[in-house]
Amino acid sequence: MSNSTNTIKDKVSVVGIGESAYYKRGQSPYPEFQLALQAILAACEDSGLDPKQIDGFASYSNDRNDPIRLSAALGIPQIGFSNMFWGGGGGGGSGAVANACAAVVAGYANYVVAYRSLAQGQFRRFGQSGAANRVSAVAAYSVPFGVMSPAQNLAAMQAQRHMHEFGTTERQYGAVALAFRKHACLNPKAIMYGRPITMEDYLNAKVFFDPLRIFDCALEADGANAIVVTSAERASNIRHRPVYIMSSAQALPAAAGRNGESWDESGASWLAPELFGGAGVTPKDIDVIGFYDHFSTVIITKLEDYGFCPRGEGGPFVEEGRIELGGEIPVNTSGGHLSEAYLQGMNQIIEVVRQLRGDSPAQVENAELGLVDSGDGAGALILRR
Repeated sequence: MSNSTNTIKDKVSVVGIGESAYYKRGQSPYPEFQLALQAILAACEDSGLDPKQIDGFASYSNDRNDPIRLSAALGIPQIGFSNMFWGGGGGGGSGAVANACAAVVAGYANYVVAYRSLAQGQFRRFGQSGAANRVSAVAAYSVPFGVMSPAQNLAAMQAQRHMHEFGTTERQYGAVALAFRKHACLNPKAIMYGRPITMEDYLNAKVFFDPLRIFDCALEADGANAIVVTSAERASNIRHRPVYIMSSAQALPAAAGRNGESWDESGASWLAPELFGGAGVTPKDIDVIGFYDHFSTVIITKLEDYGFCPRGEGGPFVEEGRIELGGEIPVNTSGGHLSEAYLQGMNQIIEVVRQLRGDSPAQVENAELGLVDSGDGAGALILRR
């Protein structure tokens, strides 16, 4: 990314965003494929494009809605590009958007849609652990001992280590959950819209995986998101003010802070230099953040690893409204996974685009630069107005 001839900086724009309604896990009245179509059609309408102009698709997390079937349903005559971002669990949203951008820059397609659809009532619960006759590889060292879910083998252990090393408190994790719930109460699309919580509510909630409470965990949901990207030149003719992709970066899942030496950090520490270097900006330039918040606890390490505060100071940093709307650096202004819906990182990208266009229900004043992180360093984007 540091090579100026090998960059997507300002060459690609987000020109359309679309969402289905969000439903609690297993409660969507629509099948997963129909949710995907709803989001893609909404993104096309948002951009002013005819759906038949879409000629590329990019997704992640082994999305079941394949481009051939989508294109047939949308009446698209020909596909120039299709791609699936591998790895990172549910956190491949930024990677999918980056792959869509690469297709545009390379000339494989003109209008590429990055999408994700999930209906857990139609299929099994995403990420659910279950019984198996045999386990292998890394799982062989954890599953037999009952450590099976991300809440156990990632978030809870990471949080405990951070508390031990730096004195991070449960109230500081609660400050994250409360901030995102406040934002959700400004967002009519959020599942938790109109359902505020207090610190007392947080502290009195049941502890599931110490120190994780229910308010620390992502709100599993059904729904779909879609984002249309095209070249900066074509974007000048689109309905909304375009939002430009300044930089993208990816890190291997193995670099996500689970190498036995750095449990208290995320993969963001690996990709942050490339991400900011590619955009030519610093953390101080960022106006709004969309973090992949599968658990509230990871927000504290992400803030440290991306350089928004010094190492070990993420706990105090999230206090006193600093990450809330009107604070120093607003994070997850739609409510995020904790209080809007867990759509695996794509809804954070959509919200940052809204912020930079100036049409978020929780608008950050004069937002010009936004950062999106898609899960433990799996991928990240910097976007500009």
